[in-house]
Amino acid sequence: MAMKIWSSPVKFEIGAGQFRVVVSCEEASDFLLNHWPTEGGDKHLLARRACLDALAGSLPADHARRAFIEACEESGMHVTQ
Repeated sequence: MAMKIWSSPVKFEIGAGQFRVVVSCEEASDFLLNHWPTEGGDKHLLARRACLDALAGSLPADHARRAFIEACEESGMHVTQ
């Protein structure tokens, strides 16, 4: 499976002064599944599915990137793109 790098990284704040940068569907999947700091909502589930679909090759990586950003925003994380 080829790595699915995004066109540009996503930097987001996971806590006061704590930032993280994600650059690929693989990193986003890991964060969504193992490190998500809040209760997941609808956009969180959609982002998980989008990343898996992108990893499988059935969705462009940047569609998964957009879904990841929306999930972060839904959870109240400040995102800088």
